[in-house]
Amino acid sequence: MIRLPRTLANWKQPRFEQIFKEETAAIDPERLPLQQGLSHSTHALDEGVEFVLLSAREEADHLRLKAAIFYQGITAGCSCADDPTPIDPVTECCEVILRIHPPDGRTEIELL
Repeated sequence: MIRLPRTLANWKQPRFEQIFKEETAAIDPERLPLQQGLSHSTHALDEGVEFVLLSAREEADHLRLKAAIFYQGITAGCSCADDPTPIDPVTECCEVILRIHPPDGRTEIELL
């Protein structure tokens, strides 16, 4: 389960966005919808994942954040000598909604 307790605790504080970036950088990429969010490649890479906060608002029972996730993907070929598939990583981006629930920061992530 993903938890973002520091982000929740710093809501409406000056360092909110910085804390959000730090805390999301520590999330295991395997727990994120990176593969499902691919647009330009076929395989998500789990290095260099970065969240960018787009909006934040308080709702009745949770904090709702909209964010973009930037990461890399590749198009995997057959590894044949004559395979023309490029193996260079391309930048991918997907948007997600994060719902952070008090009191412990339990977080749900939904791919948009």
